[in-house]
Amino acid sequence: MRELAYMKTRRVEWRSVAEPRLHGPLEALVRPVIASRCDGDNLPIFNHVSTGLRAGIALHYFDPILPDVLGASPYGKPFAIGHECIAQVMECGENVQHIRKGQLVIVPWSISCGSCPTCHGGHTSHCSEAGETLLSGYGFGASLGPWGGMVSDLLRVPFADAMLVPVPGDIDPLKLASASDNMPDAWRGVGPVLHAHPGAPILVVGGGARSIGLYAAGMAVALGSSRVDYVDYDPERLRIAEMLGARVIETKRGSAWFDRHAPRVRGPYLAAVEASSTAAGLRYALRSLSTGGRCTAVGFYFAKKTGLPLMQMYASSTTLHVGLSHPRRDIPSVIELVRGGHFDPLKVATLVADWEDAPDAFMTRTTKVVIRRNEFKGVVSPTV
Repeated sequence: MRELAYMKTRRVEWRSVAEPRLHGPLEALVRPVIASRCDGDNLPIFNHVSTGLRAGIALHYFDPILPDVLGASPYGKPFAIGHECIAQVMECGENVQHIRKGQLVIVPWSISCGSCPTCHGGHTSHCSEAGETLLSGYGFGASLGPWGGMVSDLLRVPFADAMLVPVPGDIDPLKLASASDNMPDAWRGVGPVLHAHPGAPILVVGGGARSIGLYAAGMAVALGSSRVDYVDYDPERLRIAEMLGARVIETKRGSAWFDRHAPRVRGPYLAAVEASSTAAGLRYALRSLSTGGRCTAVGFYFAKKTGLPLMQMYASSTTLHVGLSHPRRDIPSVIELVRGGHFDPLKVATLVADWEDAPDAFMTRTTKVVIRRNEFKGVVSPTV
């Protein structure tokens, strides 16, 4: 079979590999039919990061946990890329009860059993039964286990009943292309706070996590926030945020703008989503919160030391949440939000391409890439 593989910076290509087989009665084999490029995939695809990360680890500049997460040579070897997909179930183990052959399902990026205490606690991406690696999931190579990537002809899913989420028949499956990771990642930063505090003002700092920030802005508008401000320097993303109903604030690239515009005491937002993946953006988001505010940081922060305005956080009783997305926990909430019709994720998709064109599509410098097999060609690509 074929899978899309990251070979090196600025090079992804199809390669032939052996087909996966069922390893137990609780597993399923699925055929991905729609997939999307996660924001995290952009880092190795467009940047020469492997050498820099290895040097940063050796010089003790980066957090020492990095080798446990990404391996001793992060992004240094070819690996099957992709960890967001909608798939068709092709085969089920004999003990799979709730998933059936032919069903269209969302495949979460992380492996979870649904039964261990960690999964029951909502931290499904830290499942204690998921394997020997620190994290276990698709699309990052052997450092996250033997699961392969989602831009492939066939995928093995353990714990099929627990992991797979059926795509409702009344929702265009293209709209859930990013429900494996980026959409739940955005939802956790705005959904719970707007449920607890209807109308709360929301700040989104965009940038490194390109689509997550935009999903968060669109979701916050759909959920009734009284004020959604989206901060970014990129014209394409600013146009999308405005189209989603957010008020856009254009910045300059780099840390100086954040340092100059951050409130000295506190800001007006009850919640912030930090998607710039920069220390300066994180500090700006934290300083912009009102009393009792909460910041959800969705980016990567590799440095061993990332400065935080702790005294201001102390004075304002601020909460900072940093951590993985837990898609299996949050996918049902994402589905219901999309079903409501007030939030259209396809407005974030700046390129919808054919499955066969995956190598070129994944190499396109744009905000969000979605690919689809022939049977889904009827859906018209959005215009941004």
